[in-house]
Amino acid sequence: MKPYPLQFQPEMKERVWGGRALEKFGFSLPEGAIGEGWMIGDHPNGTTKVMNGVLAGRGLDEVRQEYGVSMFGSKGFSQKTGRFPLLIKLLDCEDDLSVQVHPDDSYSNLASGELGKTEMWYIMAAKPGAKIIYGMHYGVTREMLTEAIAENRIMDCLQEVPVEAGDSFYIPAGTVHALGAGVLVAEIQQNSDTTYRLYDYNRPGLDGKLRELHIEDSLNVIAYNGSGSSFMKTNIEETGKWLTLAESPLFIVEKGLVGSKWELQTTLDSFVVLMIMEGSGILGWEDGSLEAKPGDCFLLSANLGNYSLEGSMTVLRSYLP
Repeated sequence: MKPYPLQFQPEMKERVWGGRALEKFGFSLPEGAIGEGWMIGDHPNGTTKVMNGVLAGRGLDEVRQEYGVSMFGSKGFSQKTGRFPLLIKLLDCEDDLSVQVHPDDSYSNLASGELGKTEMWYIMAAKPGAKIIYGMHYGVTREMLTEAIAENRIMDCLQEVPVEAGDSFYIPAGTVHALGAGVLVAEIQQNSDTTYRLYDYNRPGLDGKLRELHIEDSLNVIAYNGSGSSFMKTNIEETGKWLTLAESPLFIVEKGLVGSKWELQTTLDSFVVLMIMEGSGILGWEDGSLEAKPGDCFLLSANLGNYSLEGSMTVLRSYLP
């Protein structure tokens, strides 16, 4: 089979904090408050299926099993699970998300076959006054946080950060965080569905019951002395150059502004994931081309080789280091 860019049917997830904003990308949403669109996923809780070309109808897990290293690259698999190592999402936050933290791969209480979760966010849109929780105030210890939780004043320990479109946040495992109401977010993360909730505003879930909290696990995995988190404004004006947003042992994410034809190339080490943030254009390769618009996600195989981007659009590019 000749390689070509794969597009997948998103897996839509209802969340108590979700809304309907993902419809603006042309997606057909099921009923309910849709908080997450899993755009590229190879996880027991959501495996996306190819919707274009000769592999249409095949799950990402099936494609991985059949084509292996030739498609995903020599680094393109989780060493722990053998699965595709990343999970690519779009998030619609109509309401505040729970205050949460994720473990790393070494945490002993991880579910069998599950990974830790380091992630990054790119803010695609933000309503006036939108903010997120991003880490704790300097000097907060486990003992101080435990006491604050017991006295129902956890928010006193947390940092709130105002956000606007174009902001980028790197969130290593161990970082306390929460997206706030009114943001639309692209998320690139380890292929994991493990979340430990510290606080959920005493809010009922979709079933009308309070959602489970995971206080002890959370206290165990928080990086009290700093996790290595970082954030940045990402305004760029020059086309044809990549700005690094997140660089870790688990993934690299870059932002580029496309103008005239931009010639690029994959390597045999890693697949490439392209996410269109703004504008429109054309993704071309040796044997064809695809139109690209906001919300589109493309998985480029490691053996695709030469490809190009052309038009007027902002793109995120993710790959393995």
